Amino acid sequence: MNIRENLEQLEVDYLSPYAAHSRNSRGRLREEEQCDIRPVYQRDRDRILHSKSFRRLKDKTQVFLTPEGDHYRTRLTHTLEVSQNARTIAKALRMNEDLVEAIALGHDLGHTPFGHAGERALNEVCPYGFCHSEQSVRTIDLLEKGGAGLNLTMEVRDGIRNHQTKGMPYTLEGRIVRFSDKIAYIHHDMDDAVRAGILKESDVPREIGDVIGYTTGERLDHFIHDLVTTSYGKEDIQMSEPVAKAMQKLRRFMFERVYENKEAKSEEGKAEILMQTLYSYYRKRLEHLPDDFKKLIHKGEPEEKVVCDYIGAMTDRFAIAKYEEIYIPKSWHG
Repeated sequence: MNIRENLEQLEVDYLSPYAAHSRNSRGRLREEEQCDIRPVYQRDRDRILHSKSFRRLKDKTQVFLTPEGDHYRTRLTHTLEVSQNARTIAKALRMNEDLVEAIALGHDLGHTPFGHAGERALNEVCPYGFCHSEQSVRTIDLLEKGGAGLNLTMEVRDGIRNHQTKGMPYTLEGRIVRFSDKIAYIHHDMDDAVRAGILKESDVPREIGDVIGYTTGERLDHFIHDLVTTSYGKEDIQMSEPVAKAMQKLRRFMFERVYENKEAKSEEGKAEILMQTLYSYYRKRLEHLPDDFKKLIHKGEPEEKVVCDYIGAMTDRFAIAKYEEIYIPKSWHG
């Protein structure tokens, strides 16, 4: 046996019977020769980590638009926190860490600049709609590597597509990431809101704090421990009922106090106008799109989708720079 086959056998010998074993993957969109060192999910993780869309996450908004402080989360740091939460849970449950890491690192590759404000803006103007989880799959299937895509496994693609609340991945590893995403953003968005002076730790209602703790660290620890102890030895990933209800209440609290906070979201209207203005501009001037995106149109991809592909892939800074380049007059230098 080569190194990859030895690693695959180790999975069979050690992982939970409910884990997704690499040797049993449903395969890729396009068949390709196996690596002699790395199992399939490890290869997927590496492809995501080295992709351009992954690197762009460092300059995309998480909650606070283009924050000036050094310690606010970005879409990249959110992704890394999701990955670490998921790996901790997967290791405790003897699930496939390579698979959860690949799904976690890839789950937001299709996210727009300016967070959910950018997503809302494109969803309103594009006749095909726009959803970042579907766009993440489109990114790995079609947009990466000049249109060739990353050709990831079905399990990773399914986990990425179904990481939001409305989805349900068919692997337990995908379900771990689905929970880990919520745990991560509730944890770090509250931490950032406290840093921004929008919240105080003491603002968390007692009915929530008595169940899951009164600090961000206590809550993160409680969520992960509860998920592990409730799911251990079972063919599903679950939280206990009291903790699940407390999480729902905390999420509603965050929407009321942070996600819909007028002060925190004061610039989002401008961001939405910027995104929709760029969409209108490129929709009428397809010749100004980069060559890779023009090729997609020539291959038969709908023009509206390709314009969203380009604008949705931008970082916050690049989108602002493009808007200024197109619409803001420059000083004359004679």
